This record gives sequence, structure tokens and C-alpha cells, in this order.
Amino acid sequence: MLKKFRGMFSNDLSIDLGTANTLIYVKGQGIVLNEPSVVAIRQDRAGSPKSVAAVGHEAKQMLGRTPGNIAAIRPMKDGVIADFFVTEKMLQHFIKQVHSNSFMRPSPRVLVCVPVGATQVERRAIRESAQGAGAREVFLIEEPMAAAIGAGLPVLKRPVLWLSISAAVLRSRGYFPERRGLLFFRAYRRRPFRRSRD
Repeated sequence: MLKKFRGMFSNDLSIDLGTANTLIYVKGQGIVLNEPSVVAIRQDRAGSPKSVAAVGHEAKQMLGRTPGNIAAIRPMKDGVIADFFVTEKMLQHFIKQVHSNSFMRPSPRVLVCVPVGATQVERRAIRESAQGAGAREVFLIEEPMAAAIGAGLPVLKRPVLWLSISAAVLRSRGYFPERRGLLFFRAYRRRPFRRSRD
């Protein structure tokens, strides 16, 4: 009930939760956040509670140069959650950041992009992480479909093959419209070719 009330003062968000960067889109405003998917976690001693020291650009600057009690972490790997606790804290920070004018904790409806081939466990982790960060409703959409819709491609009228190249993986997805809905006709995931140093 409280989440629903807070939702009256929250924007609906679309989130691209990437390995390298996280982007947040607000309808009518466009992309309002583009930050590195990096979190600096402070733990003063073994067994003591962990706390967030920095998120995004500030945390990225700390990679490889933090003191012993702070670790800069990339909580996403290959487009899926590698560290649930840190991802939730990162999302919580970013959602609050795009609601900086709100007088109460935001509770938005959230659409999150998920990688092609993400397992049910990985999808559930993304959903629960967004809910833990304060979202009152969470919807998932595959990255290529979101990109195709955003590019204005007629995914409901003719077949579409979409190639997604991210910081971690190369993905392909095909959509074939028919009477029962959309069917995919091919999907795969692999690491992209590395450029030679020669």
C-alpha cells in the first residue's frame, strides 16, 4: 500500500542494466542517467556491516586505487547479476538519483532490459533486485526487442533480426510475427572477437 502511494510521486522508468554502464530512460525526458555500473563498498573489518562508499562515475575512479577497507565492484557480468547485494544498492542509488526532487522515497514502475538467453534464475534475480531497490512493479523485456521497438522497427508486422554488441557479449535475436504472437527463430550468445595487438 505504501509503495503504491509513493508511486504517485515517482516516474515510470526504463533501465538498461549493462555490464559497463547503466542507463535510465524517463518517458518525455529521454535518457536521464548514464553511469558506470560500478559500486565502491566499504567494510571496515571482517564481519562488520558493508556500506556503500560511492556509485557510478565516482566509484569507477576508485577502481584499482582503493584503500584496504574499500572495494570497487562491477556487480554485473555478461549482462546478468553477479553480485545481488551490490546490484540492489546500485539500483537503489540510481533510482533515487533520478528522483532527486521527490520529497519521499521513490517507488516507480520499472521496465528492465534482460539479455537474450538469460535463465529464469537470472531473470528472477534482476526482478528481485529491482523490487529490493524500491520498484513497486517490475517488467522485463529482452534487449534486442527493446532496441528494435526504440528504433521504430515494425516487429509486429515483419521478421526482424537484431544484433546487440555490448561490453561483454555479442547477441543475436530474431523475431517472426505470426497469429499466435512473436516467435524467435534464432538466439545465441558468445564473447566478441578481441582486436589483435599487432
